Amino acid sequence: MSKLHLVFGGRVSDPRTVEFTDLSSIDIVGVFPDYASAEKAWRAAAQRTVDDAEMKYVVVHLHRLLEPELLKREG
Repeated sequence: MSKLHLVFGGRVSDPRTVEFTDLSSIDIVGVFPDYASAEKAWRAAAQRTVDDAEMKYVVVHLHRLLEPELLKREG
């Protein structure tokens, strides 16, 4: 199975959390086949909004959500 990664972001209520304030305006950057390319996309998106403390971008490991039993083997 591919190790898919999702990169997305949006406005958060507190920069220390991932509580997005408006789910309808989430910016989906894309789905990437490996962490390195996802991180590159995340850095680019985060850099565009570096002056806005309420904007936050994250990388989600989709492969861990799709096959949670892999976490037990990895951990």
